[in-house]
Amino acid sequence: MPSFISGANITDLCGEVAENSRIDMKLYEKYHVKRGLRNSDGTGVVAGITNICNVHGYVLNEGEVEPIPGQLIYRGHNINDLVENVEAEDRFGYEETVFLLLFGRLPNVKELKKFNTYLSLKRDLPGGFVEDMILKAPSKNIMNKLARSVLALYSYDDECENKGLESEMRTAISLIAKLPVIMANAYQVKRRVFDNQSMIMHPINYEENTAQCILSLLRNDRQYTREEAQMLDCLLMLQAEHGGGNNSTFTCRVLTSSGTDPYSAYSSAICSLKGPRHGGANIQVIHMLDNFKANIKHWDNEGEVADYMRRTIRRETNDGSGLIYGMGHAVYTISDPRALILKKKAFELAKGKEIEAEFRLLETVERLTPEIFKEVKGNAKTMCANVDMYSGLVYRMLGIPDELFTPLFAVARMAGWAAHRMEEILTSNRIIRPAYKAIAKEREYVKLENRD
Repeated sequence: MPSFISGANITDLCGEVAENSRIDMKLYEKYHVKRGLRNSDGTGVVAGITNICNVHGYVLNEGEVEPIPGQLIYRGHNINDLVENVEAEDRFGYEETVFLLLFGRLPNVKELKKFNTYLSLKRDLPGGFVEDMILKAPSKNIMNKLARSVLALYSYDDECENKGLESEMRTAISLIAKLPVIMANAYQVKRRVFDNQSMIMHPINYEENTAQCILSLLRNDRQYTREEAQMLDCLLMLQAEHGGGNNSTFTCRVLTSSGTDPYSAYSSAICSLKGPRHGGANIQVIHMLDNFKANIKHWDNEGEVADYMRRTIRRETNDGSGLIYGMGHAVYTISDPRALILKKKAFELAKGKEIEAEFRLLETVERLTPEIFKEVKGNAKTMCANVDMYSGLVYRMLGIPDELFTPLFAVARMAGWAAHRMEEILTSNRIIRPAYKAIAKEREYVKLENRD
């Protein structure tokens, strides 16, 4: 039986789709449309107000963008202060960061202890969930499995449509606790089904915090050092939140504004984060690094590195995109505070190890990129490394598989999504619905028998 969706038929029809979807770029200027909700100078269109996070990378001086060192502020607390104080007290900070984002203030000792205990006890997945939702439907991509699993948890929640604040909070904390376990289980099943490797699933250790739990579930022998767990904990803190304008958080707020349930909103945020233009960027940096390592003979020779980077920007090497992944950001200009913190801590942990050479290669790439972009493209825009420049290599240093780089981003960002969903529920009360300018002209209807 002939298929409608096959061969030349579908090829021709897709060609028509491309033709009928074409829009002259000049029309965006004619109708003053801000593509990607971006102003002409690259700044974001203000679409809301938030108490949760301030991502600050420039000031407007008499209408012109003036670069400044980047700042990331959670509920009034600078990320540098949060990380430095946790480090000075030799403890873990992700759970404290989650509490801050959700409740708007830092916890005291008693509150933090109770919160940590509550999170640990909420890590368990519903009975039969792993078998029915993960084992029976394995996925090559862990992000897809995370999104599907979050959506599936709706069916296990008797209060799934309860929009009350207490119910929303219980759901959010439950998902923050469960996401690392879902990720680890999905990865183990992926290893067995698609990689022909052993599948090892450990029971939950309720004495472990989030960073420890992740390392414990992923490693066959469950062993890790305190320094490794604290490094991962720091990364989770840095990725927990980044304002309402980033794509996945805005996606969560858009769905929330429609009145949908929390599982649908959070699942959509995960799907957004999967994209290589968003959370998937860290793996692009690693692929680029692997390409550079294979094709640059002397990593410590800046001239040799620069020559290869020029070829990369000219689309002659790597993936042909012309991009230096990990460089540049929509808001940060002079510096990304997350990248600065991560770079410093990563070099401390890598010092004297084989992987130190790879960090130094990335550092060279970071330092040379603005100058080479100006030389090759004539682009003198202020440009800095973003958090993705070093996060993937840190994950590798911790022995975390490449396919878990973006899922770990989702695990961390779940806290930020939850805070923004609740703020949207409590303060907006209006569905997010921007306008699109329609340019298709009206056409006369032709009867079926008269069509070519």
